[in-house]
Amino acid sequence: MKRFGSVNAKVVSKVLPQGVDEEELIDLLLECNRDESIHGILLFRPLPKHLDEKKIVELVDPRKDVDCMCLTNIAHTFTQSGLGHEPCTPSAVIEMMDFYGIDLTGKKVVVVGRSMVVGKPMAMMLLKRNATVTICHTKTKDLKNECRQADIIVACAGVAGMIDDSYISEGAIVFDVGINVVDGKLCGDVKYESVSGTASKATPVPGGVGTVTTSVLLKHTVWAAEQMSE
Repeated sequence: MKRFGSVNAKVVSKVLPQGVDEEELIDLLLECNRDESIHGILLFRPLPKHLDEKKIVELVDPRKDVDCMCLTNIAHTFTQSGLGHEPCTPSAVIEMMDFYGIDLTGKKVVVVGRSMVVGKPMAMMLLKRNATVTICHTKTKDLKNECRQADIIVACAGVAGMIDDSYISEGAIVFDVGINVVDGKLCGDVKYESVSGTASKATPVPGGVGTVTTSVLLKHTVWAAEQMSE
């Protein structure tokens, strides 16, 4: 809300109780779809367990699905069609790579995480840039060795501090996408202080990928507004 407010973009927060009836949430989403003054819809997940998340996310108008929740936009992301909205967090990682001039061609990238929110779409977006991608996760055998072979690591498993210096080869680049809270403090999947001496570049948490993600969300919303005004 702070990022949108900084450029006078309007944010409307629709807060429902945890025990909300599914039909009430569906009616609200359909109302947002019809409202021409709304150009982007961001549904916070995971939803309470009594709600059918798969059903509900598919009700969001794909044009307003600015964080790639529905299958239409997921398909565009996986086929790299250039249409629709890609997930904001993987897009933020790509934006940072472009900004710092990181050429992915032929590079070995290890993505530690396999969620539909970050890990899987991240792999597809890296492949488009001609990277050689390995998807790992918390069940990967000898995860440390897989990571040590990487030129670039994208950590998005959702496990606080799981990646330390022993996972990093000299000069590797590390993007920490993890958002965890430990003892009331925000932290990532990477022990930043541990890897900073070995990695050539590493992103902190907070103040790293998440900061760019909010700007990507704004970018997608502006693009959606432009498309809907044509």
